[in-house]
Amino acid sequence: MPKVTVNGVSIFYEVTGTGFPLVWSHELAGDYRSWDAQVGYFSRRYQVITYNDRGYPPSDVPVGDAHYSQEQSVEDLHRLLLHLGVRQAYVGGLSMGGSVALAYGLAHPEMCRALILAGAGTGSTNPERFARETSELAARLEREGTAKWGEEYAEGPTRVQFKRKDPKGWERFRDSLAAHSAQGKAYTVRNVQGKRPPIFAWEERLRQLDVPALIIIGDEDEPCIEPSIFLKRRIPRSGLVVLPQSGHTVNLEEPALFNQVVSEFLSAVEAGKWAARDAGSGVGFLAGEGR
Repeated sequence: MPKVTVNGVSIFYEVTGTGFPLVWSHELAGDYRSWDAQVGYFSRRYQVITYNDRGYPPSDVPVGDAHYSQEQSVEDLHRLLLHLGVRQAYVGGLSMGGSVALAYGLAHPEMCRALILAGAGTGSTNPERFARETSELAARLEREGTAKWGEEYAEGPTRVQFKRKDPKGWERFRDSLAAHSAQGKAYTVRNVQGKRPPIFAWEERLRQLDVPALIIIGDEDEPCIEPSIFLKRRIPRSGLVVLPQSGHTVNLEEPALFNQVVSEFLSAVEAGKWAARDAGSGVGFLAGEGR
């Protein structure tokens, strides 16, 4: 079972295939297995790297809030890539993992040939409420564990789309939540999610981010729609894909479509055909004008 130790914490990872590295960071309700459909598809052309965040066995679950933050998640990813001898990679993630991928791109742009940001930005439109809700959820997880919460979470308004489209896959997703470490998830919810900055706080840094970026959302993933449009408008070399009648877990709900749009994006990057946004375009109703 391959692991790398970062600041005394062991991080589990898997490497599949050969070629240019493509790394995927998982969401709060997932783990490295959440990317199975992407591993199977992209490992035909790339070296695909998946891993479990700290707090997600078989990675370690260090005790104490101080061991968990988005900055620490970025450091874990960085140390993992250096351990594997990776000097540049495609870096992607979903939800919490999408926020980590974005933060990684801002911290280490030289390491990123391109970014794939799916379902990123939950909580950004009302950070005070989000901080309160994550604190309450962390306390509940510590009291009750993951079983009851997992059943409720899997039935949430951005998850029912998955259930409607793929009941069997949704059942696996729901059942996997019960096996997660309640304490590790509580630490993660409270400190990685609850204390990370909203997407909107990074406006000036996003304008300076000279890395190709693909932003993906489901059109029924309400908490992420406004943040994703914001990312599209601020990252110069970005593109936005909206998947119809889709919720939060777009890579699980629509794996074939997700893989197709990511594959087309990577091909465009490799061909030097992924363009930078013209900051003056599309601002008006007629002939680019209108105020």
